[in-house]
Amino acid sequence: MYAIISPQEIQLPPGTVVRMLGTWQDYCQLRDRRGDNSIPRIKYRDGEILLMSPLFCHAREASILGDIVGVLLDSENRNYEAFTPITMDIPEEGGIEPDYCFYIDNWQAAVGKDRINWEIDPPPDLVIEIDVTSYTAAEDFLPYKVPEVWLFKKSGLSIYGLSGDSYQQQAFSKYFPRVDLSEIISRVLKVASEQGTGVAIRGLREQLRGEL
Repeated sequence: MYAIISPQEIQLPPGTVVRMLGTWQDYCQLRDRRGDNSIPRIKYRDGEILLMSPLFCHAREASILGDIVGVLLDSENRNYEAFTPITMDIPEEGGIEPDYCFYIDNWQAAVGKDRINWEIDPPPDLVIEIDVTSYTAAEDFLPYKVPEVWLFKKSGLSIYGLSGDSYQQQAFSKYFPRVDLSEIISRVLKVASEQGTGVAIRGLREQLRGEL
C-alpha cells in the first residue's frame, strides 16, 4: 500500500509518517479535506506539516492510558472532562491532535462545550501522547500552555511539566504526586496483553479501592 496525498484523497499505510513544508493555509486544507475522519493525524509547526497514520497498538495504548487516568481520578472522587480525539489549533501558530486530553483542575471550563477556543479558553490540564514513531515532543504543546504532558514510548512514560516557557521532565505527575505511574502503566499494559483490557482496568480499580 502506497501513501497518497492529493487534492482528492489522503491515504497513508499504518505506521507511516510524512513530513513536508507547508503554510498554515496548506495545513487547514489538509485538515478540512480529511473531514470527520480522525486518520491521518495532522500536525503543523514552524512552516512544516506532519501527517501520521497510527498503528493499531497506538490506539490500544492510548485507550488504556486514558482509562488509567480516569480510574485514578475516580478513586479520589475527582471530577474531570476527557476528550479523544481532539484538534488543538491556534491560527498561524500551531495545530496538533493529542491522543487524550483531560481537564482536571479546570473541568468546569469544558463542561457541556461543543467547541473550545484555544486562544482564549483554558487549555487541558493534561495531554497524553502515544509516540510510536518519534512524532511528538512536549514542546509542541507550548503554544497552548498545557500544564502537563505525558509522552509514552517504547522506553516507557515520560512526564513533562510546564515551567515558564519550556517543559521540564519530572519524576511524578502534579495530578498524582503519590502514584508510581510508570509501574501502574507497565503492569496494566502487561495484564491487558495477556488477559484483556477489561480485566486489567478492573484489577486496577479493585487495587485502588483496597488501598483506601
